Amino acid sequence: MIRTAVETRRGIVSYQVVQEFLNVVLLKSTITMSHIDAEQYLETIFRPLLVVFPSLDLYAQALHLAHRHSLSWYDALIVASAIEGQCAVLFSEDFQNGQEFGSLRIENPFL
Repeated sequence: MIRTAVETRRGIVSYQVVQEFLNVVLLKSTITMSHIDAEQYLETIFRPLLVVFPSLDLYAQALHLAHRHSLSWYDALIVASAIEGQCAVLFSEDFQNGQEFGSLRIENPFL
């Protein structure tokens, strides 16, 4: 999925997901990534997909989503980014498969 998203330029990744990814691979994973490898991954994989950035509107939308759907703050930021990026599908194992937020549908890629 990630390869297709990068090749077709039809996917996005939330800055929140990038932060969580880097935190895990640099510090928390049993198999860590070197800082040099993390920089290369950031440049080649995340840069083309990182098109939605923090803004007051994004935060306001995330607050609304968190309250309305009882989401954690960080999950609400991910959903808000997908909505702002006009995504039809958000691939995540952290939400209920098939859950919808307006026209955004959640799909668990591991099912």
